[in-house]
Amino acid sequence: MLYLYIMTHTTTTYRLLLLFWMLLLPAGFLRSQDGDDVLGRMIHLSKEKNTVYRLLDKVSDQTGLLFIYDSKLIDNEKTVRIPDGDYTIRQAIYRITGDEQLNLRVIGNHILISPPQNKIQVAIPDTIPGEETNVHFVVKGILLDRQTNDPIEAGTVGVLNTSIGSITNANGEFRLTLPDSLRTSTLYFSHLGYEPREVAASLLTEQNSTIALEAKVIPIQEVVVRIVNPLRLLRDMQENIRKNYPQSPAYLTTFYREGIERKSQFVGLTEAVFKVYKSGYKQNPSPDQVKLLKMRRIISQREKDTLIARMKSGIGASLHLDLIKEMPDFLLANENIEEYTYASTDITVIDNRLANVVYFEQKENVRSPLYRGELYIDSENNALLRARFEINPKYIKQTVGMLVEKKSRNLKITPQRVTYTVTYKPYNGQYYINHVRGDLYFKIKKRKQLFGTFPLHTWFEMVTCKVDTDQVSRFTRNEALPTRTVFAETEFTYDEKFWGNFNVIPPEERLNDAIGKISSKIEETEE
Repeated sequence: MLYLYIMTHTTTTYRLLLLFWMLLLPAGFLRSQDGDDVLGRMIHLSKEKNTVYRLLDKVSDQTGLLFIYDSKLIDNEKTVRIPDGDYTIRQAIYRITGDEQLNLRVIGNHILISPPQNKIQVAIPDTIPGEETNVHFVVKGILLDRQTNDPIEAGTVGVLNTSIGSITNANGEFRLTLPDSLRTSTLYFSHLGYEPREVAASLLTEQNSTIALEAKVIPIQEVVVRIVNPLRLLRDMQENIRKNYPQSPAYLTTFYREGIERKSQFVGLTEAVFKVYKSGYKQNPSPDQVKLLKMRRIISQREKDTLIARMKSGIGASLHLDLIKEMPDFLLANENIEEYTYASTDITVIDNRLANVVYFEQKENVRSPLYRGELYIDSENNALLRARFEINPKYIKQTVGMLVEKKSRNLKITPQRVTYTVTYKPYNGQYYINHVRGDLYFKIKKRKQLFGTFPLHTWFEMVTCKVDTDQVSRFTRNEALPTRTVFAETEFTYDEKFWGNFNVIPPEERLNDAIGKISSKIEETEE
């Protein structure tokens, strides 16, 4: 559960940092071993005034080449005017960037743009301690929609053919700290509805990279052929659980965080690394367990002046949201179901696999608060890939007893919106829980105060970074963290070295703002 500190004082908002980009556009099929030969090829550019990003996109469209560079070197948003004419690829790049001293190197279907040989580039400070920089490297950047240039939230970033990975944050940002043995590996980037991308890790090392994904277009014929009865899809999903999900236990190394936001200002953030004992997906499975490895916390120094409420969410919810293991009513569909209606009218792509989309909502004659949302089921193997659902807004106010466990007498708490997202990813032919996210929105009213109403947003999420299946056993009672723990009060020792070498979800810009603007600290206590 998540412990909420509702502040009685307001803090001001201002920006702390700027994000640095570099461009990485989708690649085509051009290949060459001779860089000069590729850069000397002719292309035609029409007269146009646009940003560096969009003009390089024009070059990419004609050549199939993918650009890699650090945005500290080139300003993506700079507006450039290009005359109509024929250019070599090299001339086009120099004309667009405005710098003929840049070093251009062709690597497969990539063009790496780097500073001039005699120019010293200032490196972005890294969080990895100096003594370990020889055994780790960092891949970081932002994931974008190629067409709109919008950031892609909750996109998958991982190392191909391994369980190592993370997801992008609300701004599309990602960061992976990887062992040196994976420098020659391939990274993959994917998201619902997009063509996945694969890029050599060596091309993205120690830079702020921008990866652009292309939306997947599915022919209408494919949609018509593959859409089937939604209840049949749900039955097939249940019948294939033993085939699709592991029957033996596993260890999941996960990154977890929970936050509190009042009036769009963050007042608390707790992050942790867990080792999760995940029991097999059998009938009547043993309970999952959580072992705390490391954690850190940022809170307001004005905590002592707060009112307190306790919400049902957090660690326990992250485990209970494993829908395949603790199957909710809306997944137990049958012909005689009384609570929900279902429809299957769409098909999409997830990680290059077609998925049927099942929409569900409670029936009109059902008056109690239930759920509505979408389920994404693999069209070939019937595995549940993703679920997004929310408490029916029509009855949301009736759920205060479900969501609020304890509150001050001086507070009236009214739920406004509650949404959950759950995704599964395959590893060695079996699907494991990958990402869980819960967002709970409330309206808080201080009794006997005319202007004492304010919005409150609490959230929690957990993402799987690694899967281990060897020598898995349950934790001892002393090792296991009680899932009902008020995590915001848990004592810990802050380990800077550890946090510098772990794959975390980069904080959204607002979180970075909060870290810098509110009077805050990282609490360090004895374990």
